[in-house]
Amino acid sequence: MQATASLLRDDMTDEAIPESWREALAPALASEQARRLGGWLREEEAAGKAIYPPRGTRLAALAATPLDQVRVVILGQDPYHGAGQAHGLAFSVAEGVRLPPSLVNIFKELESDCGVPRRENGDLTGWARQGVLLLNNTLTVEDGKPGSHAGRGWDAITDAALAAVAGSGEPTVFVLWGSHARKKASRVPAIGRSADHLVLTSAHPSPLSAYRGFFGSRPFSQANAFLEANGREPVDWSQ
Repeated sequence: MQATASLLRDDMTDEAIPESWREALAPALASEQARRLGGWLREEEAAGKAIYPPRGTRLAALAATPLDQVRVVILGQDPYHGAGQAHGLAFSVAEGVRLPPSLVNIFKELESDCGVPRRENGDLTGWARQGVLLLNNTLTVEDGKPGSHAGRGWDAITDAALAAVAGSGEPTVFVLWGSHARKKASRVPAIGRSADHLVLTSAHPSPLSAYRGFFGSRPFSQANAFLEANGREPVDWSQ
């Protein structure tokens, strides 16, 4: 296991794999795809390109939510592509950072669904610490270029993370917003087959699509109802 962690630090810009995820992710991290990703990221940074989130935070979602504590997975596409926004948790921004439009809409739906007042603090670490895995499919992005790191190798690692959650044996909720997230689920068949999981899909919370099925989808109350029905603690979405 130590060799796996060292490989990640050496080849993937100082990102240390959290202990609880090492065994599940070891094959993906040892793959040629992961090795190429590490080298490519170093080359991009050496060329002076700004990449978000910064080094040391790209696996923050896994660090904040150990594998054996995952109750809900909220899957994003890739990090926010503006300076100072992305900090390693999907849809989240650090306290004090202006809320991106998608997060504004998430808080609107949360208020409508569960009565949680909208807030100005966009840091979702409180969710992550309760077992909400806020995972992007692609874990880095170039400044101002959404989708710029898609297909570069992160998929092998995030696919493995989702497969580990789906195969854990614990009833889990998978929240898939938008067509990109639904495609991700199709690459992890265990999610779709298991009667022990709840899969919630809707339009993406982006202003471009929120009114086409995200608003009114009630993902937060549905997630908690499922968790309680299966003997697991609900999420306090106000945190």
